[in-house]
Amino acid sequence: MPRQIDHDSRRRHIADAVLQLADESGLEGVTLRDVAARADVSMGAVQRCFRTKEEMLVFALRQVGARVSSRIGASIGASPAQSARTVLGHALTEVTLIGEPHRAEARVWLAFVAQAAVTPALAATLRENYASLHTLLVRLVTEAVPGITAEDAACEARTFLALADGLTTHLLIGHLSPADALTVLDDRLNRLWQRDDPRK
Repeated sequence: MPRQIDHDSRRRHIADAVLQLADESGLEGVTLRDVAARADVSMGAVQRCFRTKEEMLVFALRQVGARVSSRIGASIGASPAQSARTVLGHALTEVTLIGEPHRAEARVWLAFVAQAAVTPALAATLRENYASLHTLLVRLVTEAVPGITAEDAACEARTFLALADGLTTHLLIGHLSPADALTVLDDRLNRLWQRDDPRK
């Protein structure tokens, strides 16, 4: 059992090295040799943990998705008294990776998205991540807008996911500032709240 725990820990350590290199140079800068050097392990150690580079990239991508999901969960659980609308807003801010501490993560995420267009295994992993986020957002939208139909909640969740990805891209290239991105997100949320206003 201890060996398995050590193996899992090493895989995560190597994945961290992958993400660091991807942030610095994109996925084209991720070679087995460079990953081994950055993780301070031998090439053999990397190859014992991952049979192929693709397997290593898929694992690293799952690590990014797990981090985002973990932060969303922590945000939801941080204050049980917060309103459903506040919870949804916080979750969307995490998905959009607006905060400066997550900028490196955003660069890595988009690098993976670009590579996934020509790598079926990465595309499948991204679909899993998006499906999981979509399920969560459907639940949060349903809680935030009483009476919304399941079909409309699903549509809103898809819209928010697409908006989050677009905002992340615009943030990274400097077309929008973090404040601009938050304004766009708040505007879309306010439109959602309006449908719950009986005066509308």
